[in-house]
Amino acid sequence: MTVATAATGTSTDGTSTDTGIAELPEIASPQEVGPSDARDLTKLFFTRLAALEEGTPEYQYARNTLVEMNMSLVRYAAGRFRHRGDDMEDIVQVGTIGLIKAIDRFELSREVQFATFAVPYIVGEIKRFFRDTSWAVHVPRRLQEARVELAKATDELSTRLGRAPRVSELAELMDLTEDEVIEARTAANAYNSTSLDAAVHGDRDDSETALADFIGAEDPAMELVEDFHTLSPLLARLDERDRQILRMRFVDELTQSQIGEHLGVSQMHVSRLLSRTLSRLRDGMLTTG
Repeated sequence: MTVATAATGTSTDGTSTDTGIAELPEIASPQEVGPSDARDLTKLFFTRLAALEEGTPEYQYARNTLVEMNMSLVRYAAGRFRHRGDDMEDIVQVGTIGLIKAIDRFELSREVQFATFAVPYIVGEIKRFFRDTSWAVHVPRRLQEARVELAKATDELSTRLGRAPRVSELAELMDLTEDEVIEARTAANAYNSTSLDAAVHGDRDDSETALADFIGAEDPAMELVEDFHTLSPLLARLDERDRQILRMRFVDELTQSQIGEHLGVSQMHVSRLLSRTLSRLRDGMLTTG
């Protein structure tokens, strides 16, 4: 560890000025400070930090040095999550945010070691990171927590009963309603996701089909069912001649001229009758919808 005493600065007129960090050692490599030295230096830097004005270069120097000296706490906490398979660099970055929050909130009057105070902040920030990024679909926090409790309760009852527990049994153990247990089960499905291109093995070992092949497509004809259901009572309210014209035009597919010959009226009159009837049906469909 290389430590040098911080020097005073020089003003524009050449006179010596106090930089505000004369009482602090200048540490060349803060991250290389050993744990025992870091404890003593951390207390010294926090003492000086409390007397400095926030936003000044001296304050930033003290704060930044505290962060670098205590990065070992972040690496220690991040190591507990190594099994998660995430990039350790990302976990360390998130943990550093927790360390900075701990530095900003720590007070020497607490009479507790900074490490004891900081580790819960660091671990909490890392857990929050996993909570917010691990779910394939975002669900409310209460349901995220309920999923964990549901898994524990399911394991406990399965071991105790020798079978899969019922919803009522889970609700009693978790002190929840049956609806809340069902909601937690449903939300748990959002934790993981599978690509639509994922291969699904068939009955034969050498046959593979994409998951997307098992997902039904939207059927445009389904909308027609709703339209016909809405249109039926509107057609029933038309008079017989209007229904006859509609049938000849759209079922028998006759031209307006052929309809006019059949009814003994002009093609222009048939056009007006069709326009009026279709307008009534269209307005009725929009009003009903």
